[in-house]
Amino acid sequence: MGKLARMAWRNVWRNKRRTLIALVAITLGLVFLAFMDGSIAGFQQAIFGNAVRLQGGNVQVHAPGHREKAKRLPLLPLVDADAVVQAAQAQPQVVAASRRINTGGFVSSREATMPVMICGIEPELEAPVSLLAPNMARGRYLAADDQDLILIGRAMAAQLKVDVGDRITLLGRATHEQMRRRTMTVVGVYDLGLPEAEKQMVYISLAEAQTLFDLRDQATEVVVALQSVGQEKAVVAALQATLPAYEVASWQELNPEMNQSLQADKQVMGIFGLVVLLIAGVGILNLMLMAVFERTREIGLLAAMGLKRHEILGLFLLEGVLIGLLGSLVGCVLGGLVVVVIGHVGIKLSIAGMGEMMGLLGDRLYPTLRIDLLLERALTVAVIAALASLYPAWQASRREPAEALHYV
Repeated sequence: MGKLARMAWRNVWRNKRRTLIALVAITLGLVFLAFMDGSIAGFQQAIFGNAVRLQGGNVQVHAPGHREKAKRLPLLPLVDADAVVQAAQAQPQVVAASRRINTGGFVSSREATMPVMICGIEPELEAPVSLLAPNMARGRYLAADDQDLILIGRAMAAQLKVDVGDRITLLGRATHEQMRRRTMTVVGVYDLGLPEAEKQMVYISLAEAQTLFDLRDQATEVVVALQSVGQEKAVVAALQATLPAYEVASWQELNPEMNQSLQADKQVMGIFGLVVLLIAGVGILNLMLMAVFERTREIGLLAAMGLKRHEILGLFLLEGVLIGLLGSLVGCVLGGLVVVVIGHVGIKLSIAGMGEMMGLLGDRLYPTLRIDLLLERALTVAVIAALASLYPAWQASRREPAEALHYV
């Protein structure tokens, strides 16, 4: 086997131009795939990561019975919200954990009345991971001790025809289905570039929500923000084991439509990557077939010198494998460098007409290096190179020595 490997290595470099063409094809294919994989990963982290931040966190913890009544936003207080927060903060993937109160209601001004979801938050804990705090159009973000102050979206402010400092009426559903009314002052207007979301959500401090909705020192959920999308499964399993008396759910369970969109993106990228890899495989197959035809006399000479058919098969197969491995190695290094460099700089986006998707994505795309996926691509290329070399190698091994020696 060692002798065949040495012969294969020498043969790879006997025709440098042919080998370099194959290596360039494989390398460019892997660099392109690495960039596309990185861009898709960056796109998903931006789109789905920001969507998760908008809805509160990657993981949410509720009291038993919440899941059955989730669409009604039931005010089911947690028995010990502080213990839930501590359990969440003990997980290494967790960036932030905070208490919330969510309920439904209405906001009204002299111009209009709108149905909304009312969210009482702990501003100081949510600010570092919040999508609202860095996107204040006017006024300021909430503070923990704010009373009778409300944060609304730009689209809602436009429809209600109010601005910072104006008064609006908030009507929300408290415990026991009672309705509570309070006149609030607009402290800030946030702008996400998502008109529908801006019309649906208003925010007040948790302390204000506890007082208004008769939930003294209580909360109806704990939201948990993770380092990145994709870590939810392990955290949910750990929290469910630690908090068996609560309902622990990831954003995939709470928002199945968004999860389906993520899975569809992955499937499309997988198909696209497979097409690129198959194109690279066809190129290798073509090059190896050319090598067989060009070296017909050499094959006859090797057979005449006593090289068995399976050894000739192994020789040509090894050549294809070596080219695939070399191309994969160079492609991995260059592809990784390209993604890392562009990931630091980012890609300026100026695509018009994408609507709310662009609002979640932002104005720059930062590709993310997926080392595991890059290595998987490289291994696939090496396997395709071996398979593409199999038929030419089999053809070479079937040559009769006498016929091959007389080939011109």
